[in-house]
Amino acid sequence: MADLIVRNARVTTLHPELASASALAIADGSIVAVGSDAEVMAYATRASQVIDAQGRRLIPGLNDSHTHLIRGGLNYNMELRWDGVRSLADAMAMLKQQVARTPAPQWVRVVGGFSQHQFVEKRLPTLDEINAITPDTPVFLLHLYDRALLNRAALRAVGYSKDSPDPPGGRIERDKAGNPTGLLLAKPNALILYATLAMGPKLPPEYQINSTRHFMRELNRLGITSVIDAGGGFQNYPEDYEIIHKLHADGELTVRIAYNLFTQNKGGEVADFQRWTQLLRPRQGDDMLRHNGAGEMLVFSAADFEDFREPRPDLPDGMEGELADVVRLLVQNRWPFRIHATYDESISRVLDVYEQVDREVPFDGLHWIVDHAETISERNIDRVRALNGGIAIQHRMAFQGEFFADRYGTDMLKRTPPVRRMLAAGVAVGAGTDATRVASYNPWISLYWLVSGRTVGGMPMYGDDNRLQREEALRLWTHGSAWFSDDQDRKGRLAVGQHADFSLLSADFFSVEEKAIKDITSVLTVVGGKIVHGDEDFSPLAPQLPAPMPDWSPVNRFGGYRGGSLAQASAAFASAHLHPHGQTCAMHGHGHASQRQTPSRDVRGFWGALGCSCYAF
Repeated sequence: MADLIVRNARVTTLHPELASASALAIADGSIVAVGSDAEVMAYATRASQVIDAQGRRLIPGLNDSHTHLIRGGLNYNMELRWDGVRSLADAMAMLKQQVARTPAPQWVRVVGGFSQHQFVEKRLPTLDEINAITPDTPVFLLHLYDRALLNRAALRAVGYSKDSPDPPGGRIERDKAGNPTGLLLAKPNALILYATLAMGPKLPPEYQINSTRHFMRELNRLGITSVIDAGGGFQNYPEDYEIIHKLHADGELTVRIAYNLFTQNKGGEVADFQRWTQLLRPRQGDDMLRHNGAGEMLVFSAADFEDFREPRPDLPDGMEGELADVVRLLVQNRWPFRIHATYDESISRVLDVYEQVDREVPFDGLHWIVDHAETISERNIDRVRALNGGIAIQHRMAFQGEFFADRYGTDMLKRTPPVRRMLAAGVAVGAGTDATRVASYNPWISLYWLVSGRTVGGMPMYGDDNRLQREEALRLWTHGSAWFSDDQDRKGRLAVGQHADFSLLSADFFSVEEKAIKDITSVLTVVGGKIVHGDEDFSPLAPQLPAPMPDWSPVNRFGGYRGGSLAQASAAFASAHLHPHGQTCAMHGHGHASQRQTPSRDVRGFWGALGCSCYAF
């Protein structure tokens, strides 16, 4: 009998035997019935919780096949999000308000997830504009993987001066006297951007727990119930996974996480994976937190990057031998693996290695993944299919399409990435975001991109031969992504025996006008039969979170993704005057926590010591 029943819904099951229904019944975290209201209500008892969905669209929970939730959660409460903000004037108003709220020695960080092309002004702020409103509080603004803007206070905080040398692959812009202006450029890699970001204060563990919970709730608000975490630079295992493991042990995860391990030592990649394969067996964990194999960095020499303002990089000689040693070790230990590869030229050389290793030690059905693959050729798609691999795509082109067109032309842009060709070849394809640095974590931007073929700035990229129908796009975000953690038999469809993971939408994905897809959220999100998020009439059903910590956190003031709902955007600017501590927050309706001790400055913040070369992840 049912613990939970949702009735009076328009259910999209994505199951071939029952395409639509109006009700679901859940028991012990799994779906026990799908069908009409009358059929499903037969599973009700006096103890069952019955929810009237009010005729709304209900879909399987969204699953991001490539993101960085674990790292992003540790920092979420420190970051001011410009994701979805549609004018630079509004973005600068947010920045000004946050500067007024941020105590010394803290920084204000705007770190990724937006593009200048989303603004009606089609530009970034100037350094003069930033300095005019933030003379004393350090401000660090990261735009994709190509540049960072630092105000004068931030330049003082990091110690950049006339005598500071340019690092390899980066440039400190200078005035005529040789003094840094505050503009840092990736030329071609973003080492300088992240080495500088690493100088900022870091949240202590108690705050990181709170921050991660708020980030997961933000993902739930957007309908996400599962992710595959692709690791990241200086995400050392096991120490940098202690926060997520504690949340799991305490039963506080609201997103299912399958995590990959990312090598941290250039020249020591084999040693990393030798050690980790002794610590972890394949898929160790449970349905809420599970190891998912190696990558997205397997060896440093195989990594390209995706700053389309810069020329394509060539991978170094000797890459093949280094990659073969790691892949052979992984296949022998039956570890799934994934690799970051943007360009077809990189993918060709990687596939040469995979085919060689497969002849020596057969992959034999082991799941392996190419991540990104923006310019992959038809020939290489077929090679991926022949080795039974998958391709994880993300909406990075929605943020960089204009830059790609400037460099490579609009004709090549039409097939970047060639999603329809991947599907036609029978390759496993999963959709995701690559959040939180180079693109937004909002899945509806990705779904809009797949359906419309447009950038966040509105530029058309694809014709009908590379756009997806709405149900096709939704499949990539649900059952398609489930393959990438080998969960295709338990996730991504609403059918008997599947995990009870689903979202009730604020608007009908299948009928709203195309541009309105970007504004969809979830009004009710359920993971394993448990309600993890509620909004509008369903708000009382959701568990309460403690207020974001520290109390000056941008999340307390502005929430997360700003384009997610008109109500959220309006609320932030309707209360333009700062509310005193202890009063109710107009954004979230909670009382603020008391002022806590400011975390001490730590130059190992974010990704660790200076010198990190994991720039593209």
